[in-house]
Amino acid sequence: MPDPLGLIGDPNALQGAKGLPASTEVNKPGDPAFGNLLKQEIGKVNALQQDAQVAAEDFAAGRRDDIEGVLIAARKADTAFRMLLQVRNKVLDAYEEVKQLRV
Repeated sequence: MPDPLGLIGDPNALQGAKGLPASTEVNKPGDPAFGNLLKQEIGKVNALQQDAQVAAEDFAAGRRDDIEGVLIAARKADTAFRMLLQVRNKVLDAYEEVKQLRV
């Protein structure tokens, strides 16, 4: 079935439409794709978790004596992981919603 409105496949088709400012761009040249951005953020969360693990191991082995730094590293890693889980949940919710659309 052809697209009667011509909106499918043209990310800039809705520019200037009612409710959207004319200067809004859906995909700007040079912007990373969502998948690449998500991979970068997953890498950052992984790095924070590894840093927290190393800090805890160093504290347990006596190579480090600042418990505050260990707790801060662990809290940062935990917060970043929880945020990543929320992003995942929102993406899955959006996917389920799109899946339910009738064409």
